[in-house]
Amino acid sequence: MIVGVPKEIKDHEYRVGLLPVNCEALVNAGHTVLIEQHAGDGSGAFDTDYRDVGATVLRSAKEIYRRADMLVKVKEPQPAEVKLLRPGQVVFTYFHFAADRPLFDAVARSGIVAIAYETIQLPDGTLPLLTPMSEIAGRMAVHEGAKYLEEPMMGRGLLLAGVPGVAPAKVVILGGGVVGSNAAKMAAGLGADVTILDISLPRLRYLDDVMPKNVKTLMSDAHNIRDQVRQADLLIGAVLRAGARAPMLVSRQLVRQMKRGAVIVDVAIDQGGCIETSKPTTHGDPTYLVDGVVHYCVTNMPGAVARTSTLALTNATFPYVLEIATKGYRRAANENPAVAAGLNVVSGKVFYRDLSQLYHIPQTGLGDL
Repeated sequence: MIVGVPKEIKDHEYRVGLLPVNCEALVNAGHTVLIEQHAGDGSGAFDTDYRDVGATVLRSAKEIYRRADMLVKVKEPQPAEVKLLRPGQVVFTYFHFAADRPLFDAVARSGIVAIAYETIQLPDGTLPLLTPMSEIAGRMAVHEGAKYLEEPMMGRGLLLAGVPGVAPAKVVILGGGVVGSNAAKMAAGLGADVTILDISLPRLRYLDDVMPKNVKTLMSDAHNIRDQVRQADLLIGAVLRAGARAPMLVSRQLVRQMKRGAVIVDVAIDQGGCIETSKPTTHGDPTYLVDGVVHYCVTNMPGAVARTSTLALTNATFPYVLEIATKGYRRAANENPAVAAGLNVVSGKVFYRDLSQLYHIPQTGLGDL
């Protein structure tokens, strides 16, 4: 198979779909790898590194899109990239269709095979290709939140940890999954006063056992959410419904009741966000104010730490890349339920149940492949 890796063009996205070590394994397995010039620079992988392992470096993204049987990316195709897609071409990347109907419609019209990282799912329910970026985003949420609490950033002028004689900042985390638990560890390590809310009592029991003493757990219900959001200096949205739009937990009215200069970091923004006042932002223009509250809603947070993120991501994605390239997507999906769960749209037909329900389009089954 011809596997193509274009350079990411989303604003301030420095990650790359495959590293040289992955390309070497593909070449050794008999595949051809095409990579766009400078695609790996932001991740510390340079054109000479790719050439040394047998990949072909091309100057033109158009050439890669024209020749590749399978494209391996990081972020969803941007409008300029959608125009280059070919019917039957396999595209393996993050899509987040639930938060972007125009992208869904464009991909459906293109006729490609859209396999989404975020819906690849193991039998135990875990999301192996979402987990590494969720770990990074959770930790980054605290870094960014601490920065934007500073007065020059329009924040409250608080040091997250406080100092002797001065109370630490209050950090409230909505969701105790991978993002939430990583955010809690980071905030707790800095000395903040941390509260995690989640709807799962077993998860709360687990977090209560493993977290430091300055992390408290609460059941996520309307009363507790209202109470904690009003107290928060830093509010982190960390809820997830796999492949579906995030639940809206914080209303515009509740945001108005937050402290002036408080900070919201909505990590759920890739799936539509869990705060009503959230809207997607970029690393180039990451924040905005609503009712005196700083909102940070960057849709590709891990892209800012591309060397760490690309290593973490490709460690998880590459076994699936090799399987799909070697078997073809049909056989891979029929033999591996995790790959089957990743099938979102094939030649305009919807294969992912939650997407079918969200957009009221009949679901197509694997038997129709």
